[in-house]
Amino acid sequence: MKDFISKLLTGMSIGIVVALIPNALLGELLKLLIPHFPVLQPIFDITVYLMSMLSILIGVMVGMTFKLTPIQTASVGLAAMVGSGAITKTADGLFALSGIGVVLNTGITAALAVLFVKFIGDKLKAYAILLIPTLTILFPGLIGYNLLPFMKKSTGLLGDGIAYLTTLQPVVMGAVIAVAFCLIILSPISTVGVATVIMLSGIGSGAANLGIVATGVGLAIASYKANNLGTALAHVLGSPKIQMRNFFMKPKIVFPMIITAAILGGLAGALNIQGTPMSAGFGLSGLIGPLNYINLAEGGWNLENTAIMLSTFLILPIALNIGLIYLFSRKLKMIKSQDYKLDFE
Repeated sequence: MKDFISKLLTGMSIGIVVALIPNALLGELLKLLIPHFPVLQPIFDITVYLMSMLSILIGVMVGMTFKLTPIQTASVGLAAMVGSGAITKTADGLFALSGIGVVLNTGITAALAVLFVKFIGDKLKAYAILLIPTLTILFPGLIGYNLLPFMKKSTGLLGDGIAYLTTLQPVVMGAVIAVAFCLIILSPISTVGVATVIMLSGIGSGAANLGIVATGVGLAIASYKANNLGTALAHVLGSPKIQMRNFFMKPKIVFPMIITAAILGGLAGALNIQGTPMSAGFGLSGLIGPLNYINLAEGGWNLENTAIMLSTFLILPIALNIGLIYLFSRKLKMIKSQDYKLDFE
């Protein structure tokens, strides 16, 4: 079971990063350039609708991680798409892309599809190409499709809990929300989904962003020796979710990031760092978090706001994580660089 979960989370992590990185790297930059260079609009549109391919990429990457046959892998991808909720039917009978779907349900559907195709194995022989895609959609795909409303409701309940935290004292609330999003970003649950479901805005959104920043920056620093610079940067520019497997296997690896998140979240309340429901789940990815803070802050790009932005979104996350990683690795001997090793081969 442990090996199964490990492979599932590895496949999900790769799919998430591949689907989200194009928009994360280019999205905010293109938004700034498009008013002056409208010819760039199609590129931005492409990065947006490619994110809706997240579910099928998760399915395919999971299939590859389990070393399934090409037919089985493609079938798992189709089932994952069916269970994701990323495609909806409008009142006019048209089908529309609807964001990235419910990542948790996508993962559950992909897991069921893997178990299903492994159970079938090579029993179908020459009829595999005809029957496996259809059967995978009819059984694990439809199970995932029917689970979708319950998964959406569960995500909504989680969102309600986080929304309640926004009614507490700002500094304490900011710390708690930052820690919550630090942990959510390392789970199959979508931080963007939670934030948009509860319309998380204001200081709550700013704290959520800083929690994700703390996680991404910390994991980039901690994982650098075990991986490489490109993989380390993917934690910040892409998503910390690529450490999902390692986090579930060894939760203690994020202790430094949790403490950093709590400190930064408290500062969000103290310094009135705000965001929007659409920015709350991104952190530094695409510079969405810091740019939204500047856009909402009174005075915009003045010296004080710029100093706060650089301090909370860059300087402090780096300094705090370096200090805490040193404490937990060298002094307390609780973590080591190999705990963050990622294997994408």
